[in-house]
Amino acid sequence: MKVGDLVKSRAIKNPAAGLIVDIIQKKCWRTHILGKSVNWEKIEPEPHAVVLIGEDYRTIPITDLELICEG
Repeated sequence: MKVGDLVKSRAIKNPAAGLIVDIIQKKCWRTHILGKSVNWEKIEPEPHAVVLIGEDYRTIPITDLELICEG
């Protein structure tokens, strides 16, 4: 995925479409895999998209996005 792509979140029921405006690196603690006790030193940053949905910007892991249309 890249800037300009139209996407929707796989993690939300009936998600709204959004436009990727930036790609950044961020750490994401996944409790369903790693448990509740957070240790940021155990994980590496992963790609996240800054997505414009309506008038809001949301930072969403790339792995949680579904491509609708390439920009």
